[in-house]
Amino acid sequence: MALNKKDFIEIEFTARVRDTQEVFDSNIKKDLENSNLETDTKPFIFALGENMFLKGVEDFLLGKEIGKYKIDLEPEQAFGKRDSRLVQIVPMKVFRQQNVRPIQGAMFNFDGRIAKILSVSGGRVIVDFNNPVSGKAVTYEVNVLRKIEDLNEKIKSFIQFIFRRDLKFELKEKELILEVEKEMRQFVELFAEKFKDIFGVTMTVKEVGKEINEISKEVNLPQ
Repeated sequence: MALNKKDFIEIEFTARVRDTQEVFDSNIKKDLENSNLETDTKPFIFALGENMFLKGVEDFLLGKEIGKYKIDLEPEQAFGKRDSRLVQIVPMKVFRQQNVRPIQGAMFNFDGRIAKILSVSGGRVIVDFNNPVSGKAVTYEVNVLRKIEDLNEKIKSFIQFIFRRDLKFELKEKELILEVEKEMRQFVELFAEKFKDIFGVTMTVKEVGKEINEISKEVNLPQ
């Protein structure tokens, strides 16, 4: 049966830079170990055509069957061309205010944007906000393991993708009841239309009394 938009599928994949065969993303243990990468090794579940994976890969898989595929993508279909405007100077004081020491080659999170330190000189730090794989042709080896049919599994996978955590939920006919901490409520409610579009359900948010712990620290750029 052909795969269609909004179908949830489970995949294993490895992504390589085509020229060097360097692995830059994968969820297969042996490929990660060989490349000294650290990421999740469990199969990835996502909805086709919903911008949950690289668009070039999603577009290729639409209309295909369950199975293995090798997908070659040019920069325009993958992570775009490099943009010189995304190489910027960030004052050293921005890092000092966050008690962070910039080191050439290090990666940092700047207000939600991942960037690489190109050089550190005096009070200036040159930072590259281009995707590390931008401007490069890439190859994805994708094994589509199965199509997800169970609605609860689809919703659980979507919650994990959007919120990067499990949330307790209950499905009553066309109503989805999500249990969230008070601090998360407004953020979760932003996705009500998305849940309705993909699953055809109305979201109801139920508050539970539990505070959220910070799991990461970002470098905040001056306004």
